Amino acid sequence: MLRIILCGFGVVGQNFAKLLLSRSEDLYALHGLKLRVVGVFDSKGSAASSAGLDLNRLLEVKKKYGDIRKYHNKEKNANGLEMIKGMDAEVLIETTPSNYKDAEPGMSHIVNAMKNGLHVITVNKGPLALAFPSLIELATYNQVLLKFSGTVGGGTPIIDYAKNSLRGERIVSFQGILNGTTNYILTNMANGMTFKTALADAKKRGYVEADESLDIDGFDAAAKLVILANWIMDMKVTIKDIKRIGIRDVTTSDIKKATANNSAVKLIASCNKELLVAPQQISLDDPLCVNGTLNAITFNSEHSGQQTIIGRGAGGMETASSILRDLLDIRQEMSRR
Repeated sequence: MLRIILCGFGVVGQNFAKLLLSRSEDLYALHGLKLRVVGVFDSKGSAASSAGLDLNRLLEVKKKYGDIRKYHNKEKNANGLEMIKGMDAEVLIETTPSNYKDAEPGMSHIVNAMKNGLHVITVNKGPLALAFPSLIELATYNQVLLKFSGTVGGGTPIIDYAKNSLRGERIVSFQGILNGTTNYILTNMANGMTFKTALADAKKRGYVEADESLDIDGFDAAAKLVILANWIMDMKVTIKDIKRIGIRDVTTSDIKKATANNSAVKLIASCNKELLVAPQQISLDDPLCVNGTLNAITFNSEHSGQQTIIGRGAGGMETASSILRDLLDIRQEMSRR
């Protein structure tokens, strides 16, 4: 039995709860995995039960009142850090929004959980972007696991592929489209829209972060580049080490020039001689040249050449499925220990 504390109950948190409800029987039948969510908290308050929360009821309460405190009909209840320190659980799942200024509140949740002996799964990129090397060190010191496969590529297992499928091979560099929102905007610009119209369209579809600069100015792609560079290339870098140029200044004439060259403008995150996020021309024949909200990444390895992975980057259910993948890894590692 794995007891879980879930921080954040927005799109990803709710999709994770729905996924557990639909999959609990086959998770037990196929993997012997029993999961119990003992605590959930968000910016408004919390709900907790050591016997396990009723996820159907939790989802109903959230939908009806927008406030999970109504689960217990109490106004005052434990805040997140009190819950992390006071509840018996094995795993903390961190799904609060990414913040690249000081990574809070996610950073405090993750650090306190690891110090209290909890394994951590995060889909929040802020803490990893600002402090990846020291968080890995802290996990090792406290003999807990830190998992983050949903931070890059959502449901597409980019991190797992590079780390596991290319074992024994040395990746020398990689480059990719790591932000689906900017890719959607640039695809629409290639189809004749202006930047302004394309951005408005992406907002209307719910593709753009509440703070649009996270997508448009390349912070999201830079954070993902930090995670990949540390994990795959064993670098010790943070977001301060990334040279970052967003897509705000990409003009219609840049798009036309690329088209004349049988190319398209894409926001590319690359790890080669330097760590760079910037708009670049990519040949239409390059497998990396994907459209819409797709993500793609090409790994260049020493002996087996290039491998490109293409998949959907974002989405609540895709990200929730990556959390489940990480939980299975934790369960496996716990049995091994």
